[in-house]
Amino acid sequence: MAKRCRILIAEDDDMSRQNLKELLEESGYETVAFPDGKEAMDAYVTDRFDLILTDLRMPHVDGLELLSFVKEINPDALVILITGYGTVNTAVDAMKMGAFDYITKPIREDRLKISVNRALSFHKLKEENVVLRDHLKERFDLGKLIGYSETMKKVFEKIQKVSTTDSTILIHGESGTGKELAARAIHFNSDRKEAPLVPVNCGAIPEDLLESELFGHEKGAFTGAIRTRIGRFELAQGGTIFLDEIGDMSQALQVKVLRVIQERQYERIGGVRTFNADVRIIAATNQDLEKAVAEKRFREDLFYRINVIPIYLPPLRERGLDVAILANSFLKKFSKQNKKTVTRFSSEAIQALLDYPWPGNVRELENLVEMLVVMKDSGDILVDDLPEKIAARRGRIEQVYSVDFPDEGVNFNDMVIQFEKDLLLKALEKSGGVKNRAAKLLNLNRTTLVEKLKRL
Repeated sequence: MAKRCRILIAEDDDMSRQNLKELLEESGYETVAFPDGKEAMDAYVTDRFDLILTDLRMPHVDGLELLSFVKEINPDALVILITGYGTVNTAVDAMKMGAFDYITKPIREDRLKISVNRALSFHKLKEENVVLRDHLKERFDLGKLIGYSETMKKVFEKIQKVSTTDSTILIHGESGTGKELAARAIHFNSDRKEAPLVPVNCGAIPEDLLESELFGHEKGAFTGAIRTRIGRFELAQGGTIFLDEIGDMSQALQVKVLRVIQERQYERIGGVRTFNADVRIIAATNQDLEKAVAEKRFREDLFYRINVIPIYLPPLRERGLDVAILANSFLKKFSKQNKKTVTRFSSEAIQALLDYPWPGNVRELENLVEMLVVMKDSGDILVDDLPEKIAARRGRIEQVYSVDFPDEGVNFNDMVIQFEKDLLLKALEKSGGVKNRAAKLLNLNRTTLVEKLKRL
């Protein structure tokens, strides 16, 4: 069961305090209410609250004193102030002291719920991002973005360079290559890392819901819009929005995203208020967007706007020995998670992993290693522990050439030259372009292989 958010209310007017309790509890929140700031202070010290809702003017201890007190204890505390029209300037000053928002009296139910919902959504995202930052410190060094191949070194260098900028980025590559992890690496190494990273999978959300998901909507904007909803762009304010599978977005919605990039503004569905978008946009796709542009499936102007800095993540089959490095990293991780003493892959098992083409890329490898660790109690992962489709490939180069002899025969020398060429190219493909591995597969020394390749 999901944890209910707890809200601390400080309001000296009995009727207002009771109304606040009822409104918030009807929305599913747990509330604790006090008639003055002093009691609220005492409660905050001894209990846990996700949000504080306090009147600005109260006897003994007012809202500003309560705000200052809780911020000393917890700088990340969320505080919403309630104020009369005559004290709005004071409330604005309180925002500078760290209050999340303020609401003017008389309190409108929809305004209260929007403010509380936005504060708690921000709080949740911030908590998640703290966890993700810690997670990323481990995974950026030891997870899917491990790589010693030249292609991955170039990716790492590019990520480091673009992280310090605010430019729009397009990450492209096959499914499972780690596009979202790359986006997280960029965000958490940027100046926006303290603000939320908000991911949106454009391909997983129905087209008729995606606009509302991105921009939010006002109550009554369409059938079923029974309350105001905050969109992902609003939740990402000050941070980064990650638009995954942007190639699946409809052209009508592409126009609206283009406007956000160009003008940094948008409106909720059914609303008239214009919001400023202080967000960095990172998009990702597994499609050929240039081809989609040529076929009129993707807007050319949007493509050039998101493709300011392209980052290509290569498929695992092109990363050579990174397969072995990743496999051992995942083995260590899942052995620790599952409290197993599975220590290593046998050399035969590693060879089989290197020979497999990995159509599902890093995600497929990670899932495989997790399964192997779960099914193994201890010891080494042997080739016989691998699925048949992988084990059957160990140390094997597929037949690359077959000959049908015509009646008039063939030119022997030409056929031998062609066979050698095909064999060399197949070995390079199997080794992910790593010449040392290709030479071993062919039982040649590296110098001989290089000389043969020069003659192709």
